[in-house]
Amino acid sequence: MKVVIQRVKRASVIFDNNENNIGEGMVIFLGIAKGDTEDKVKFFSNKILNLRIFENKDNKMDKSILEIKGDILIVSEFTLYGDCFSGNRPDFTLAERPDLAEKLFNSFVEELKKSGLKVEKGKFKSYMQVNICNDGPVTFVLEK
Repeated sequence: MKVVIQRVKRASVIFDNNENNIGEGMVIFLGIAKGDTEDKVKFFSNKILNLRIFENKDNKMDKSILEIKGDILIVSEFTLYGDCFSGNRPDFTLAERPDLAEKLFNSFVEELKKSGLKVEKGKFKSYMQVNICNDGPVTFVLEK
């Protein structure tokens, strides 16, 4: 599993004439690899909810998304597993099959919703446009 997290002031995702918006919080791009499991979903969701990437009154990263009661936007992105070193066209053989990846994506969304925070998402296996106002900029990559 590979996750790209961006701290944002606001963000939105547009798909199929729908738009989901969030305010201050984070955008999560989620890549699911072959062999990923529900255990990884739980590990990553817990890690993300507790990451202290938001600033305290002294402008130090010391608060989690839970502490600031921020919003979360989750976008499935199989291209995080695109291998661009074997040639000029990306190879996606490390990405999980869509049917299995969609189940883990939905499970990940449900785990984050248990936090009580506002959680929005894009549409799995769809063309989407993501608008982000990155705050900082602050971006982290988690992979395990």
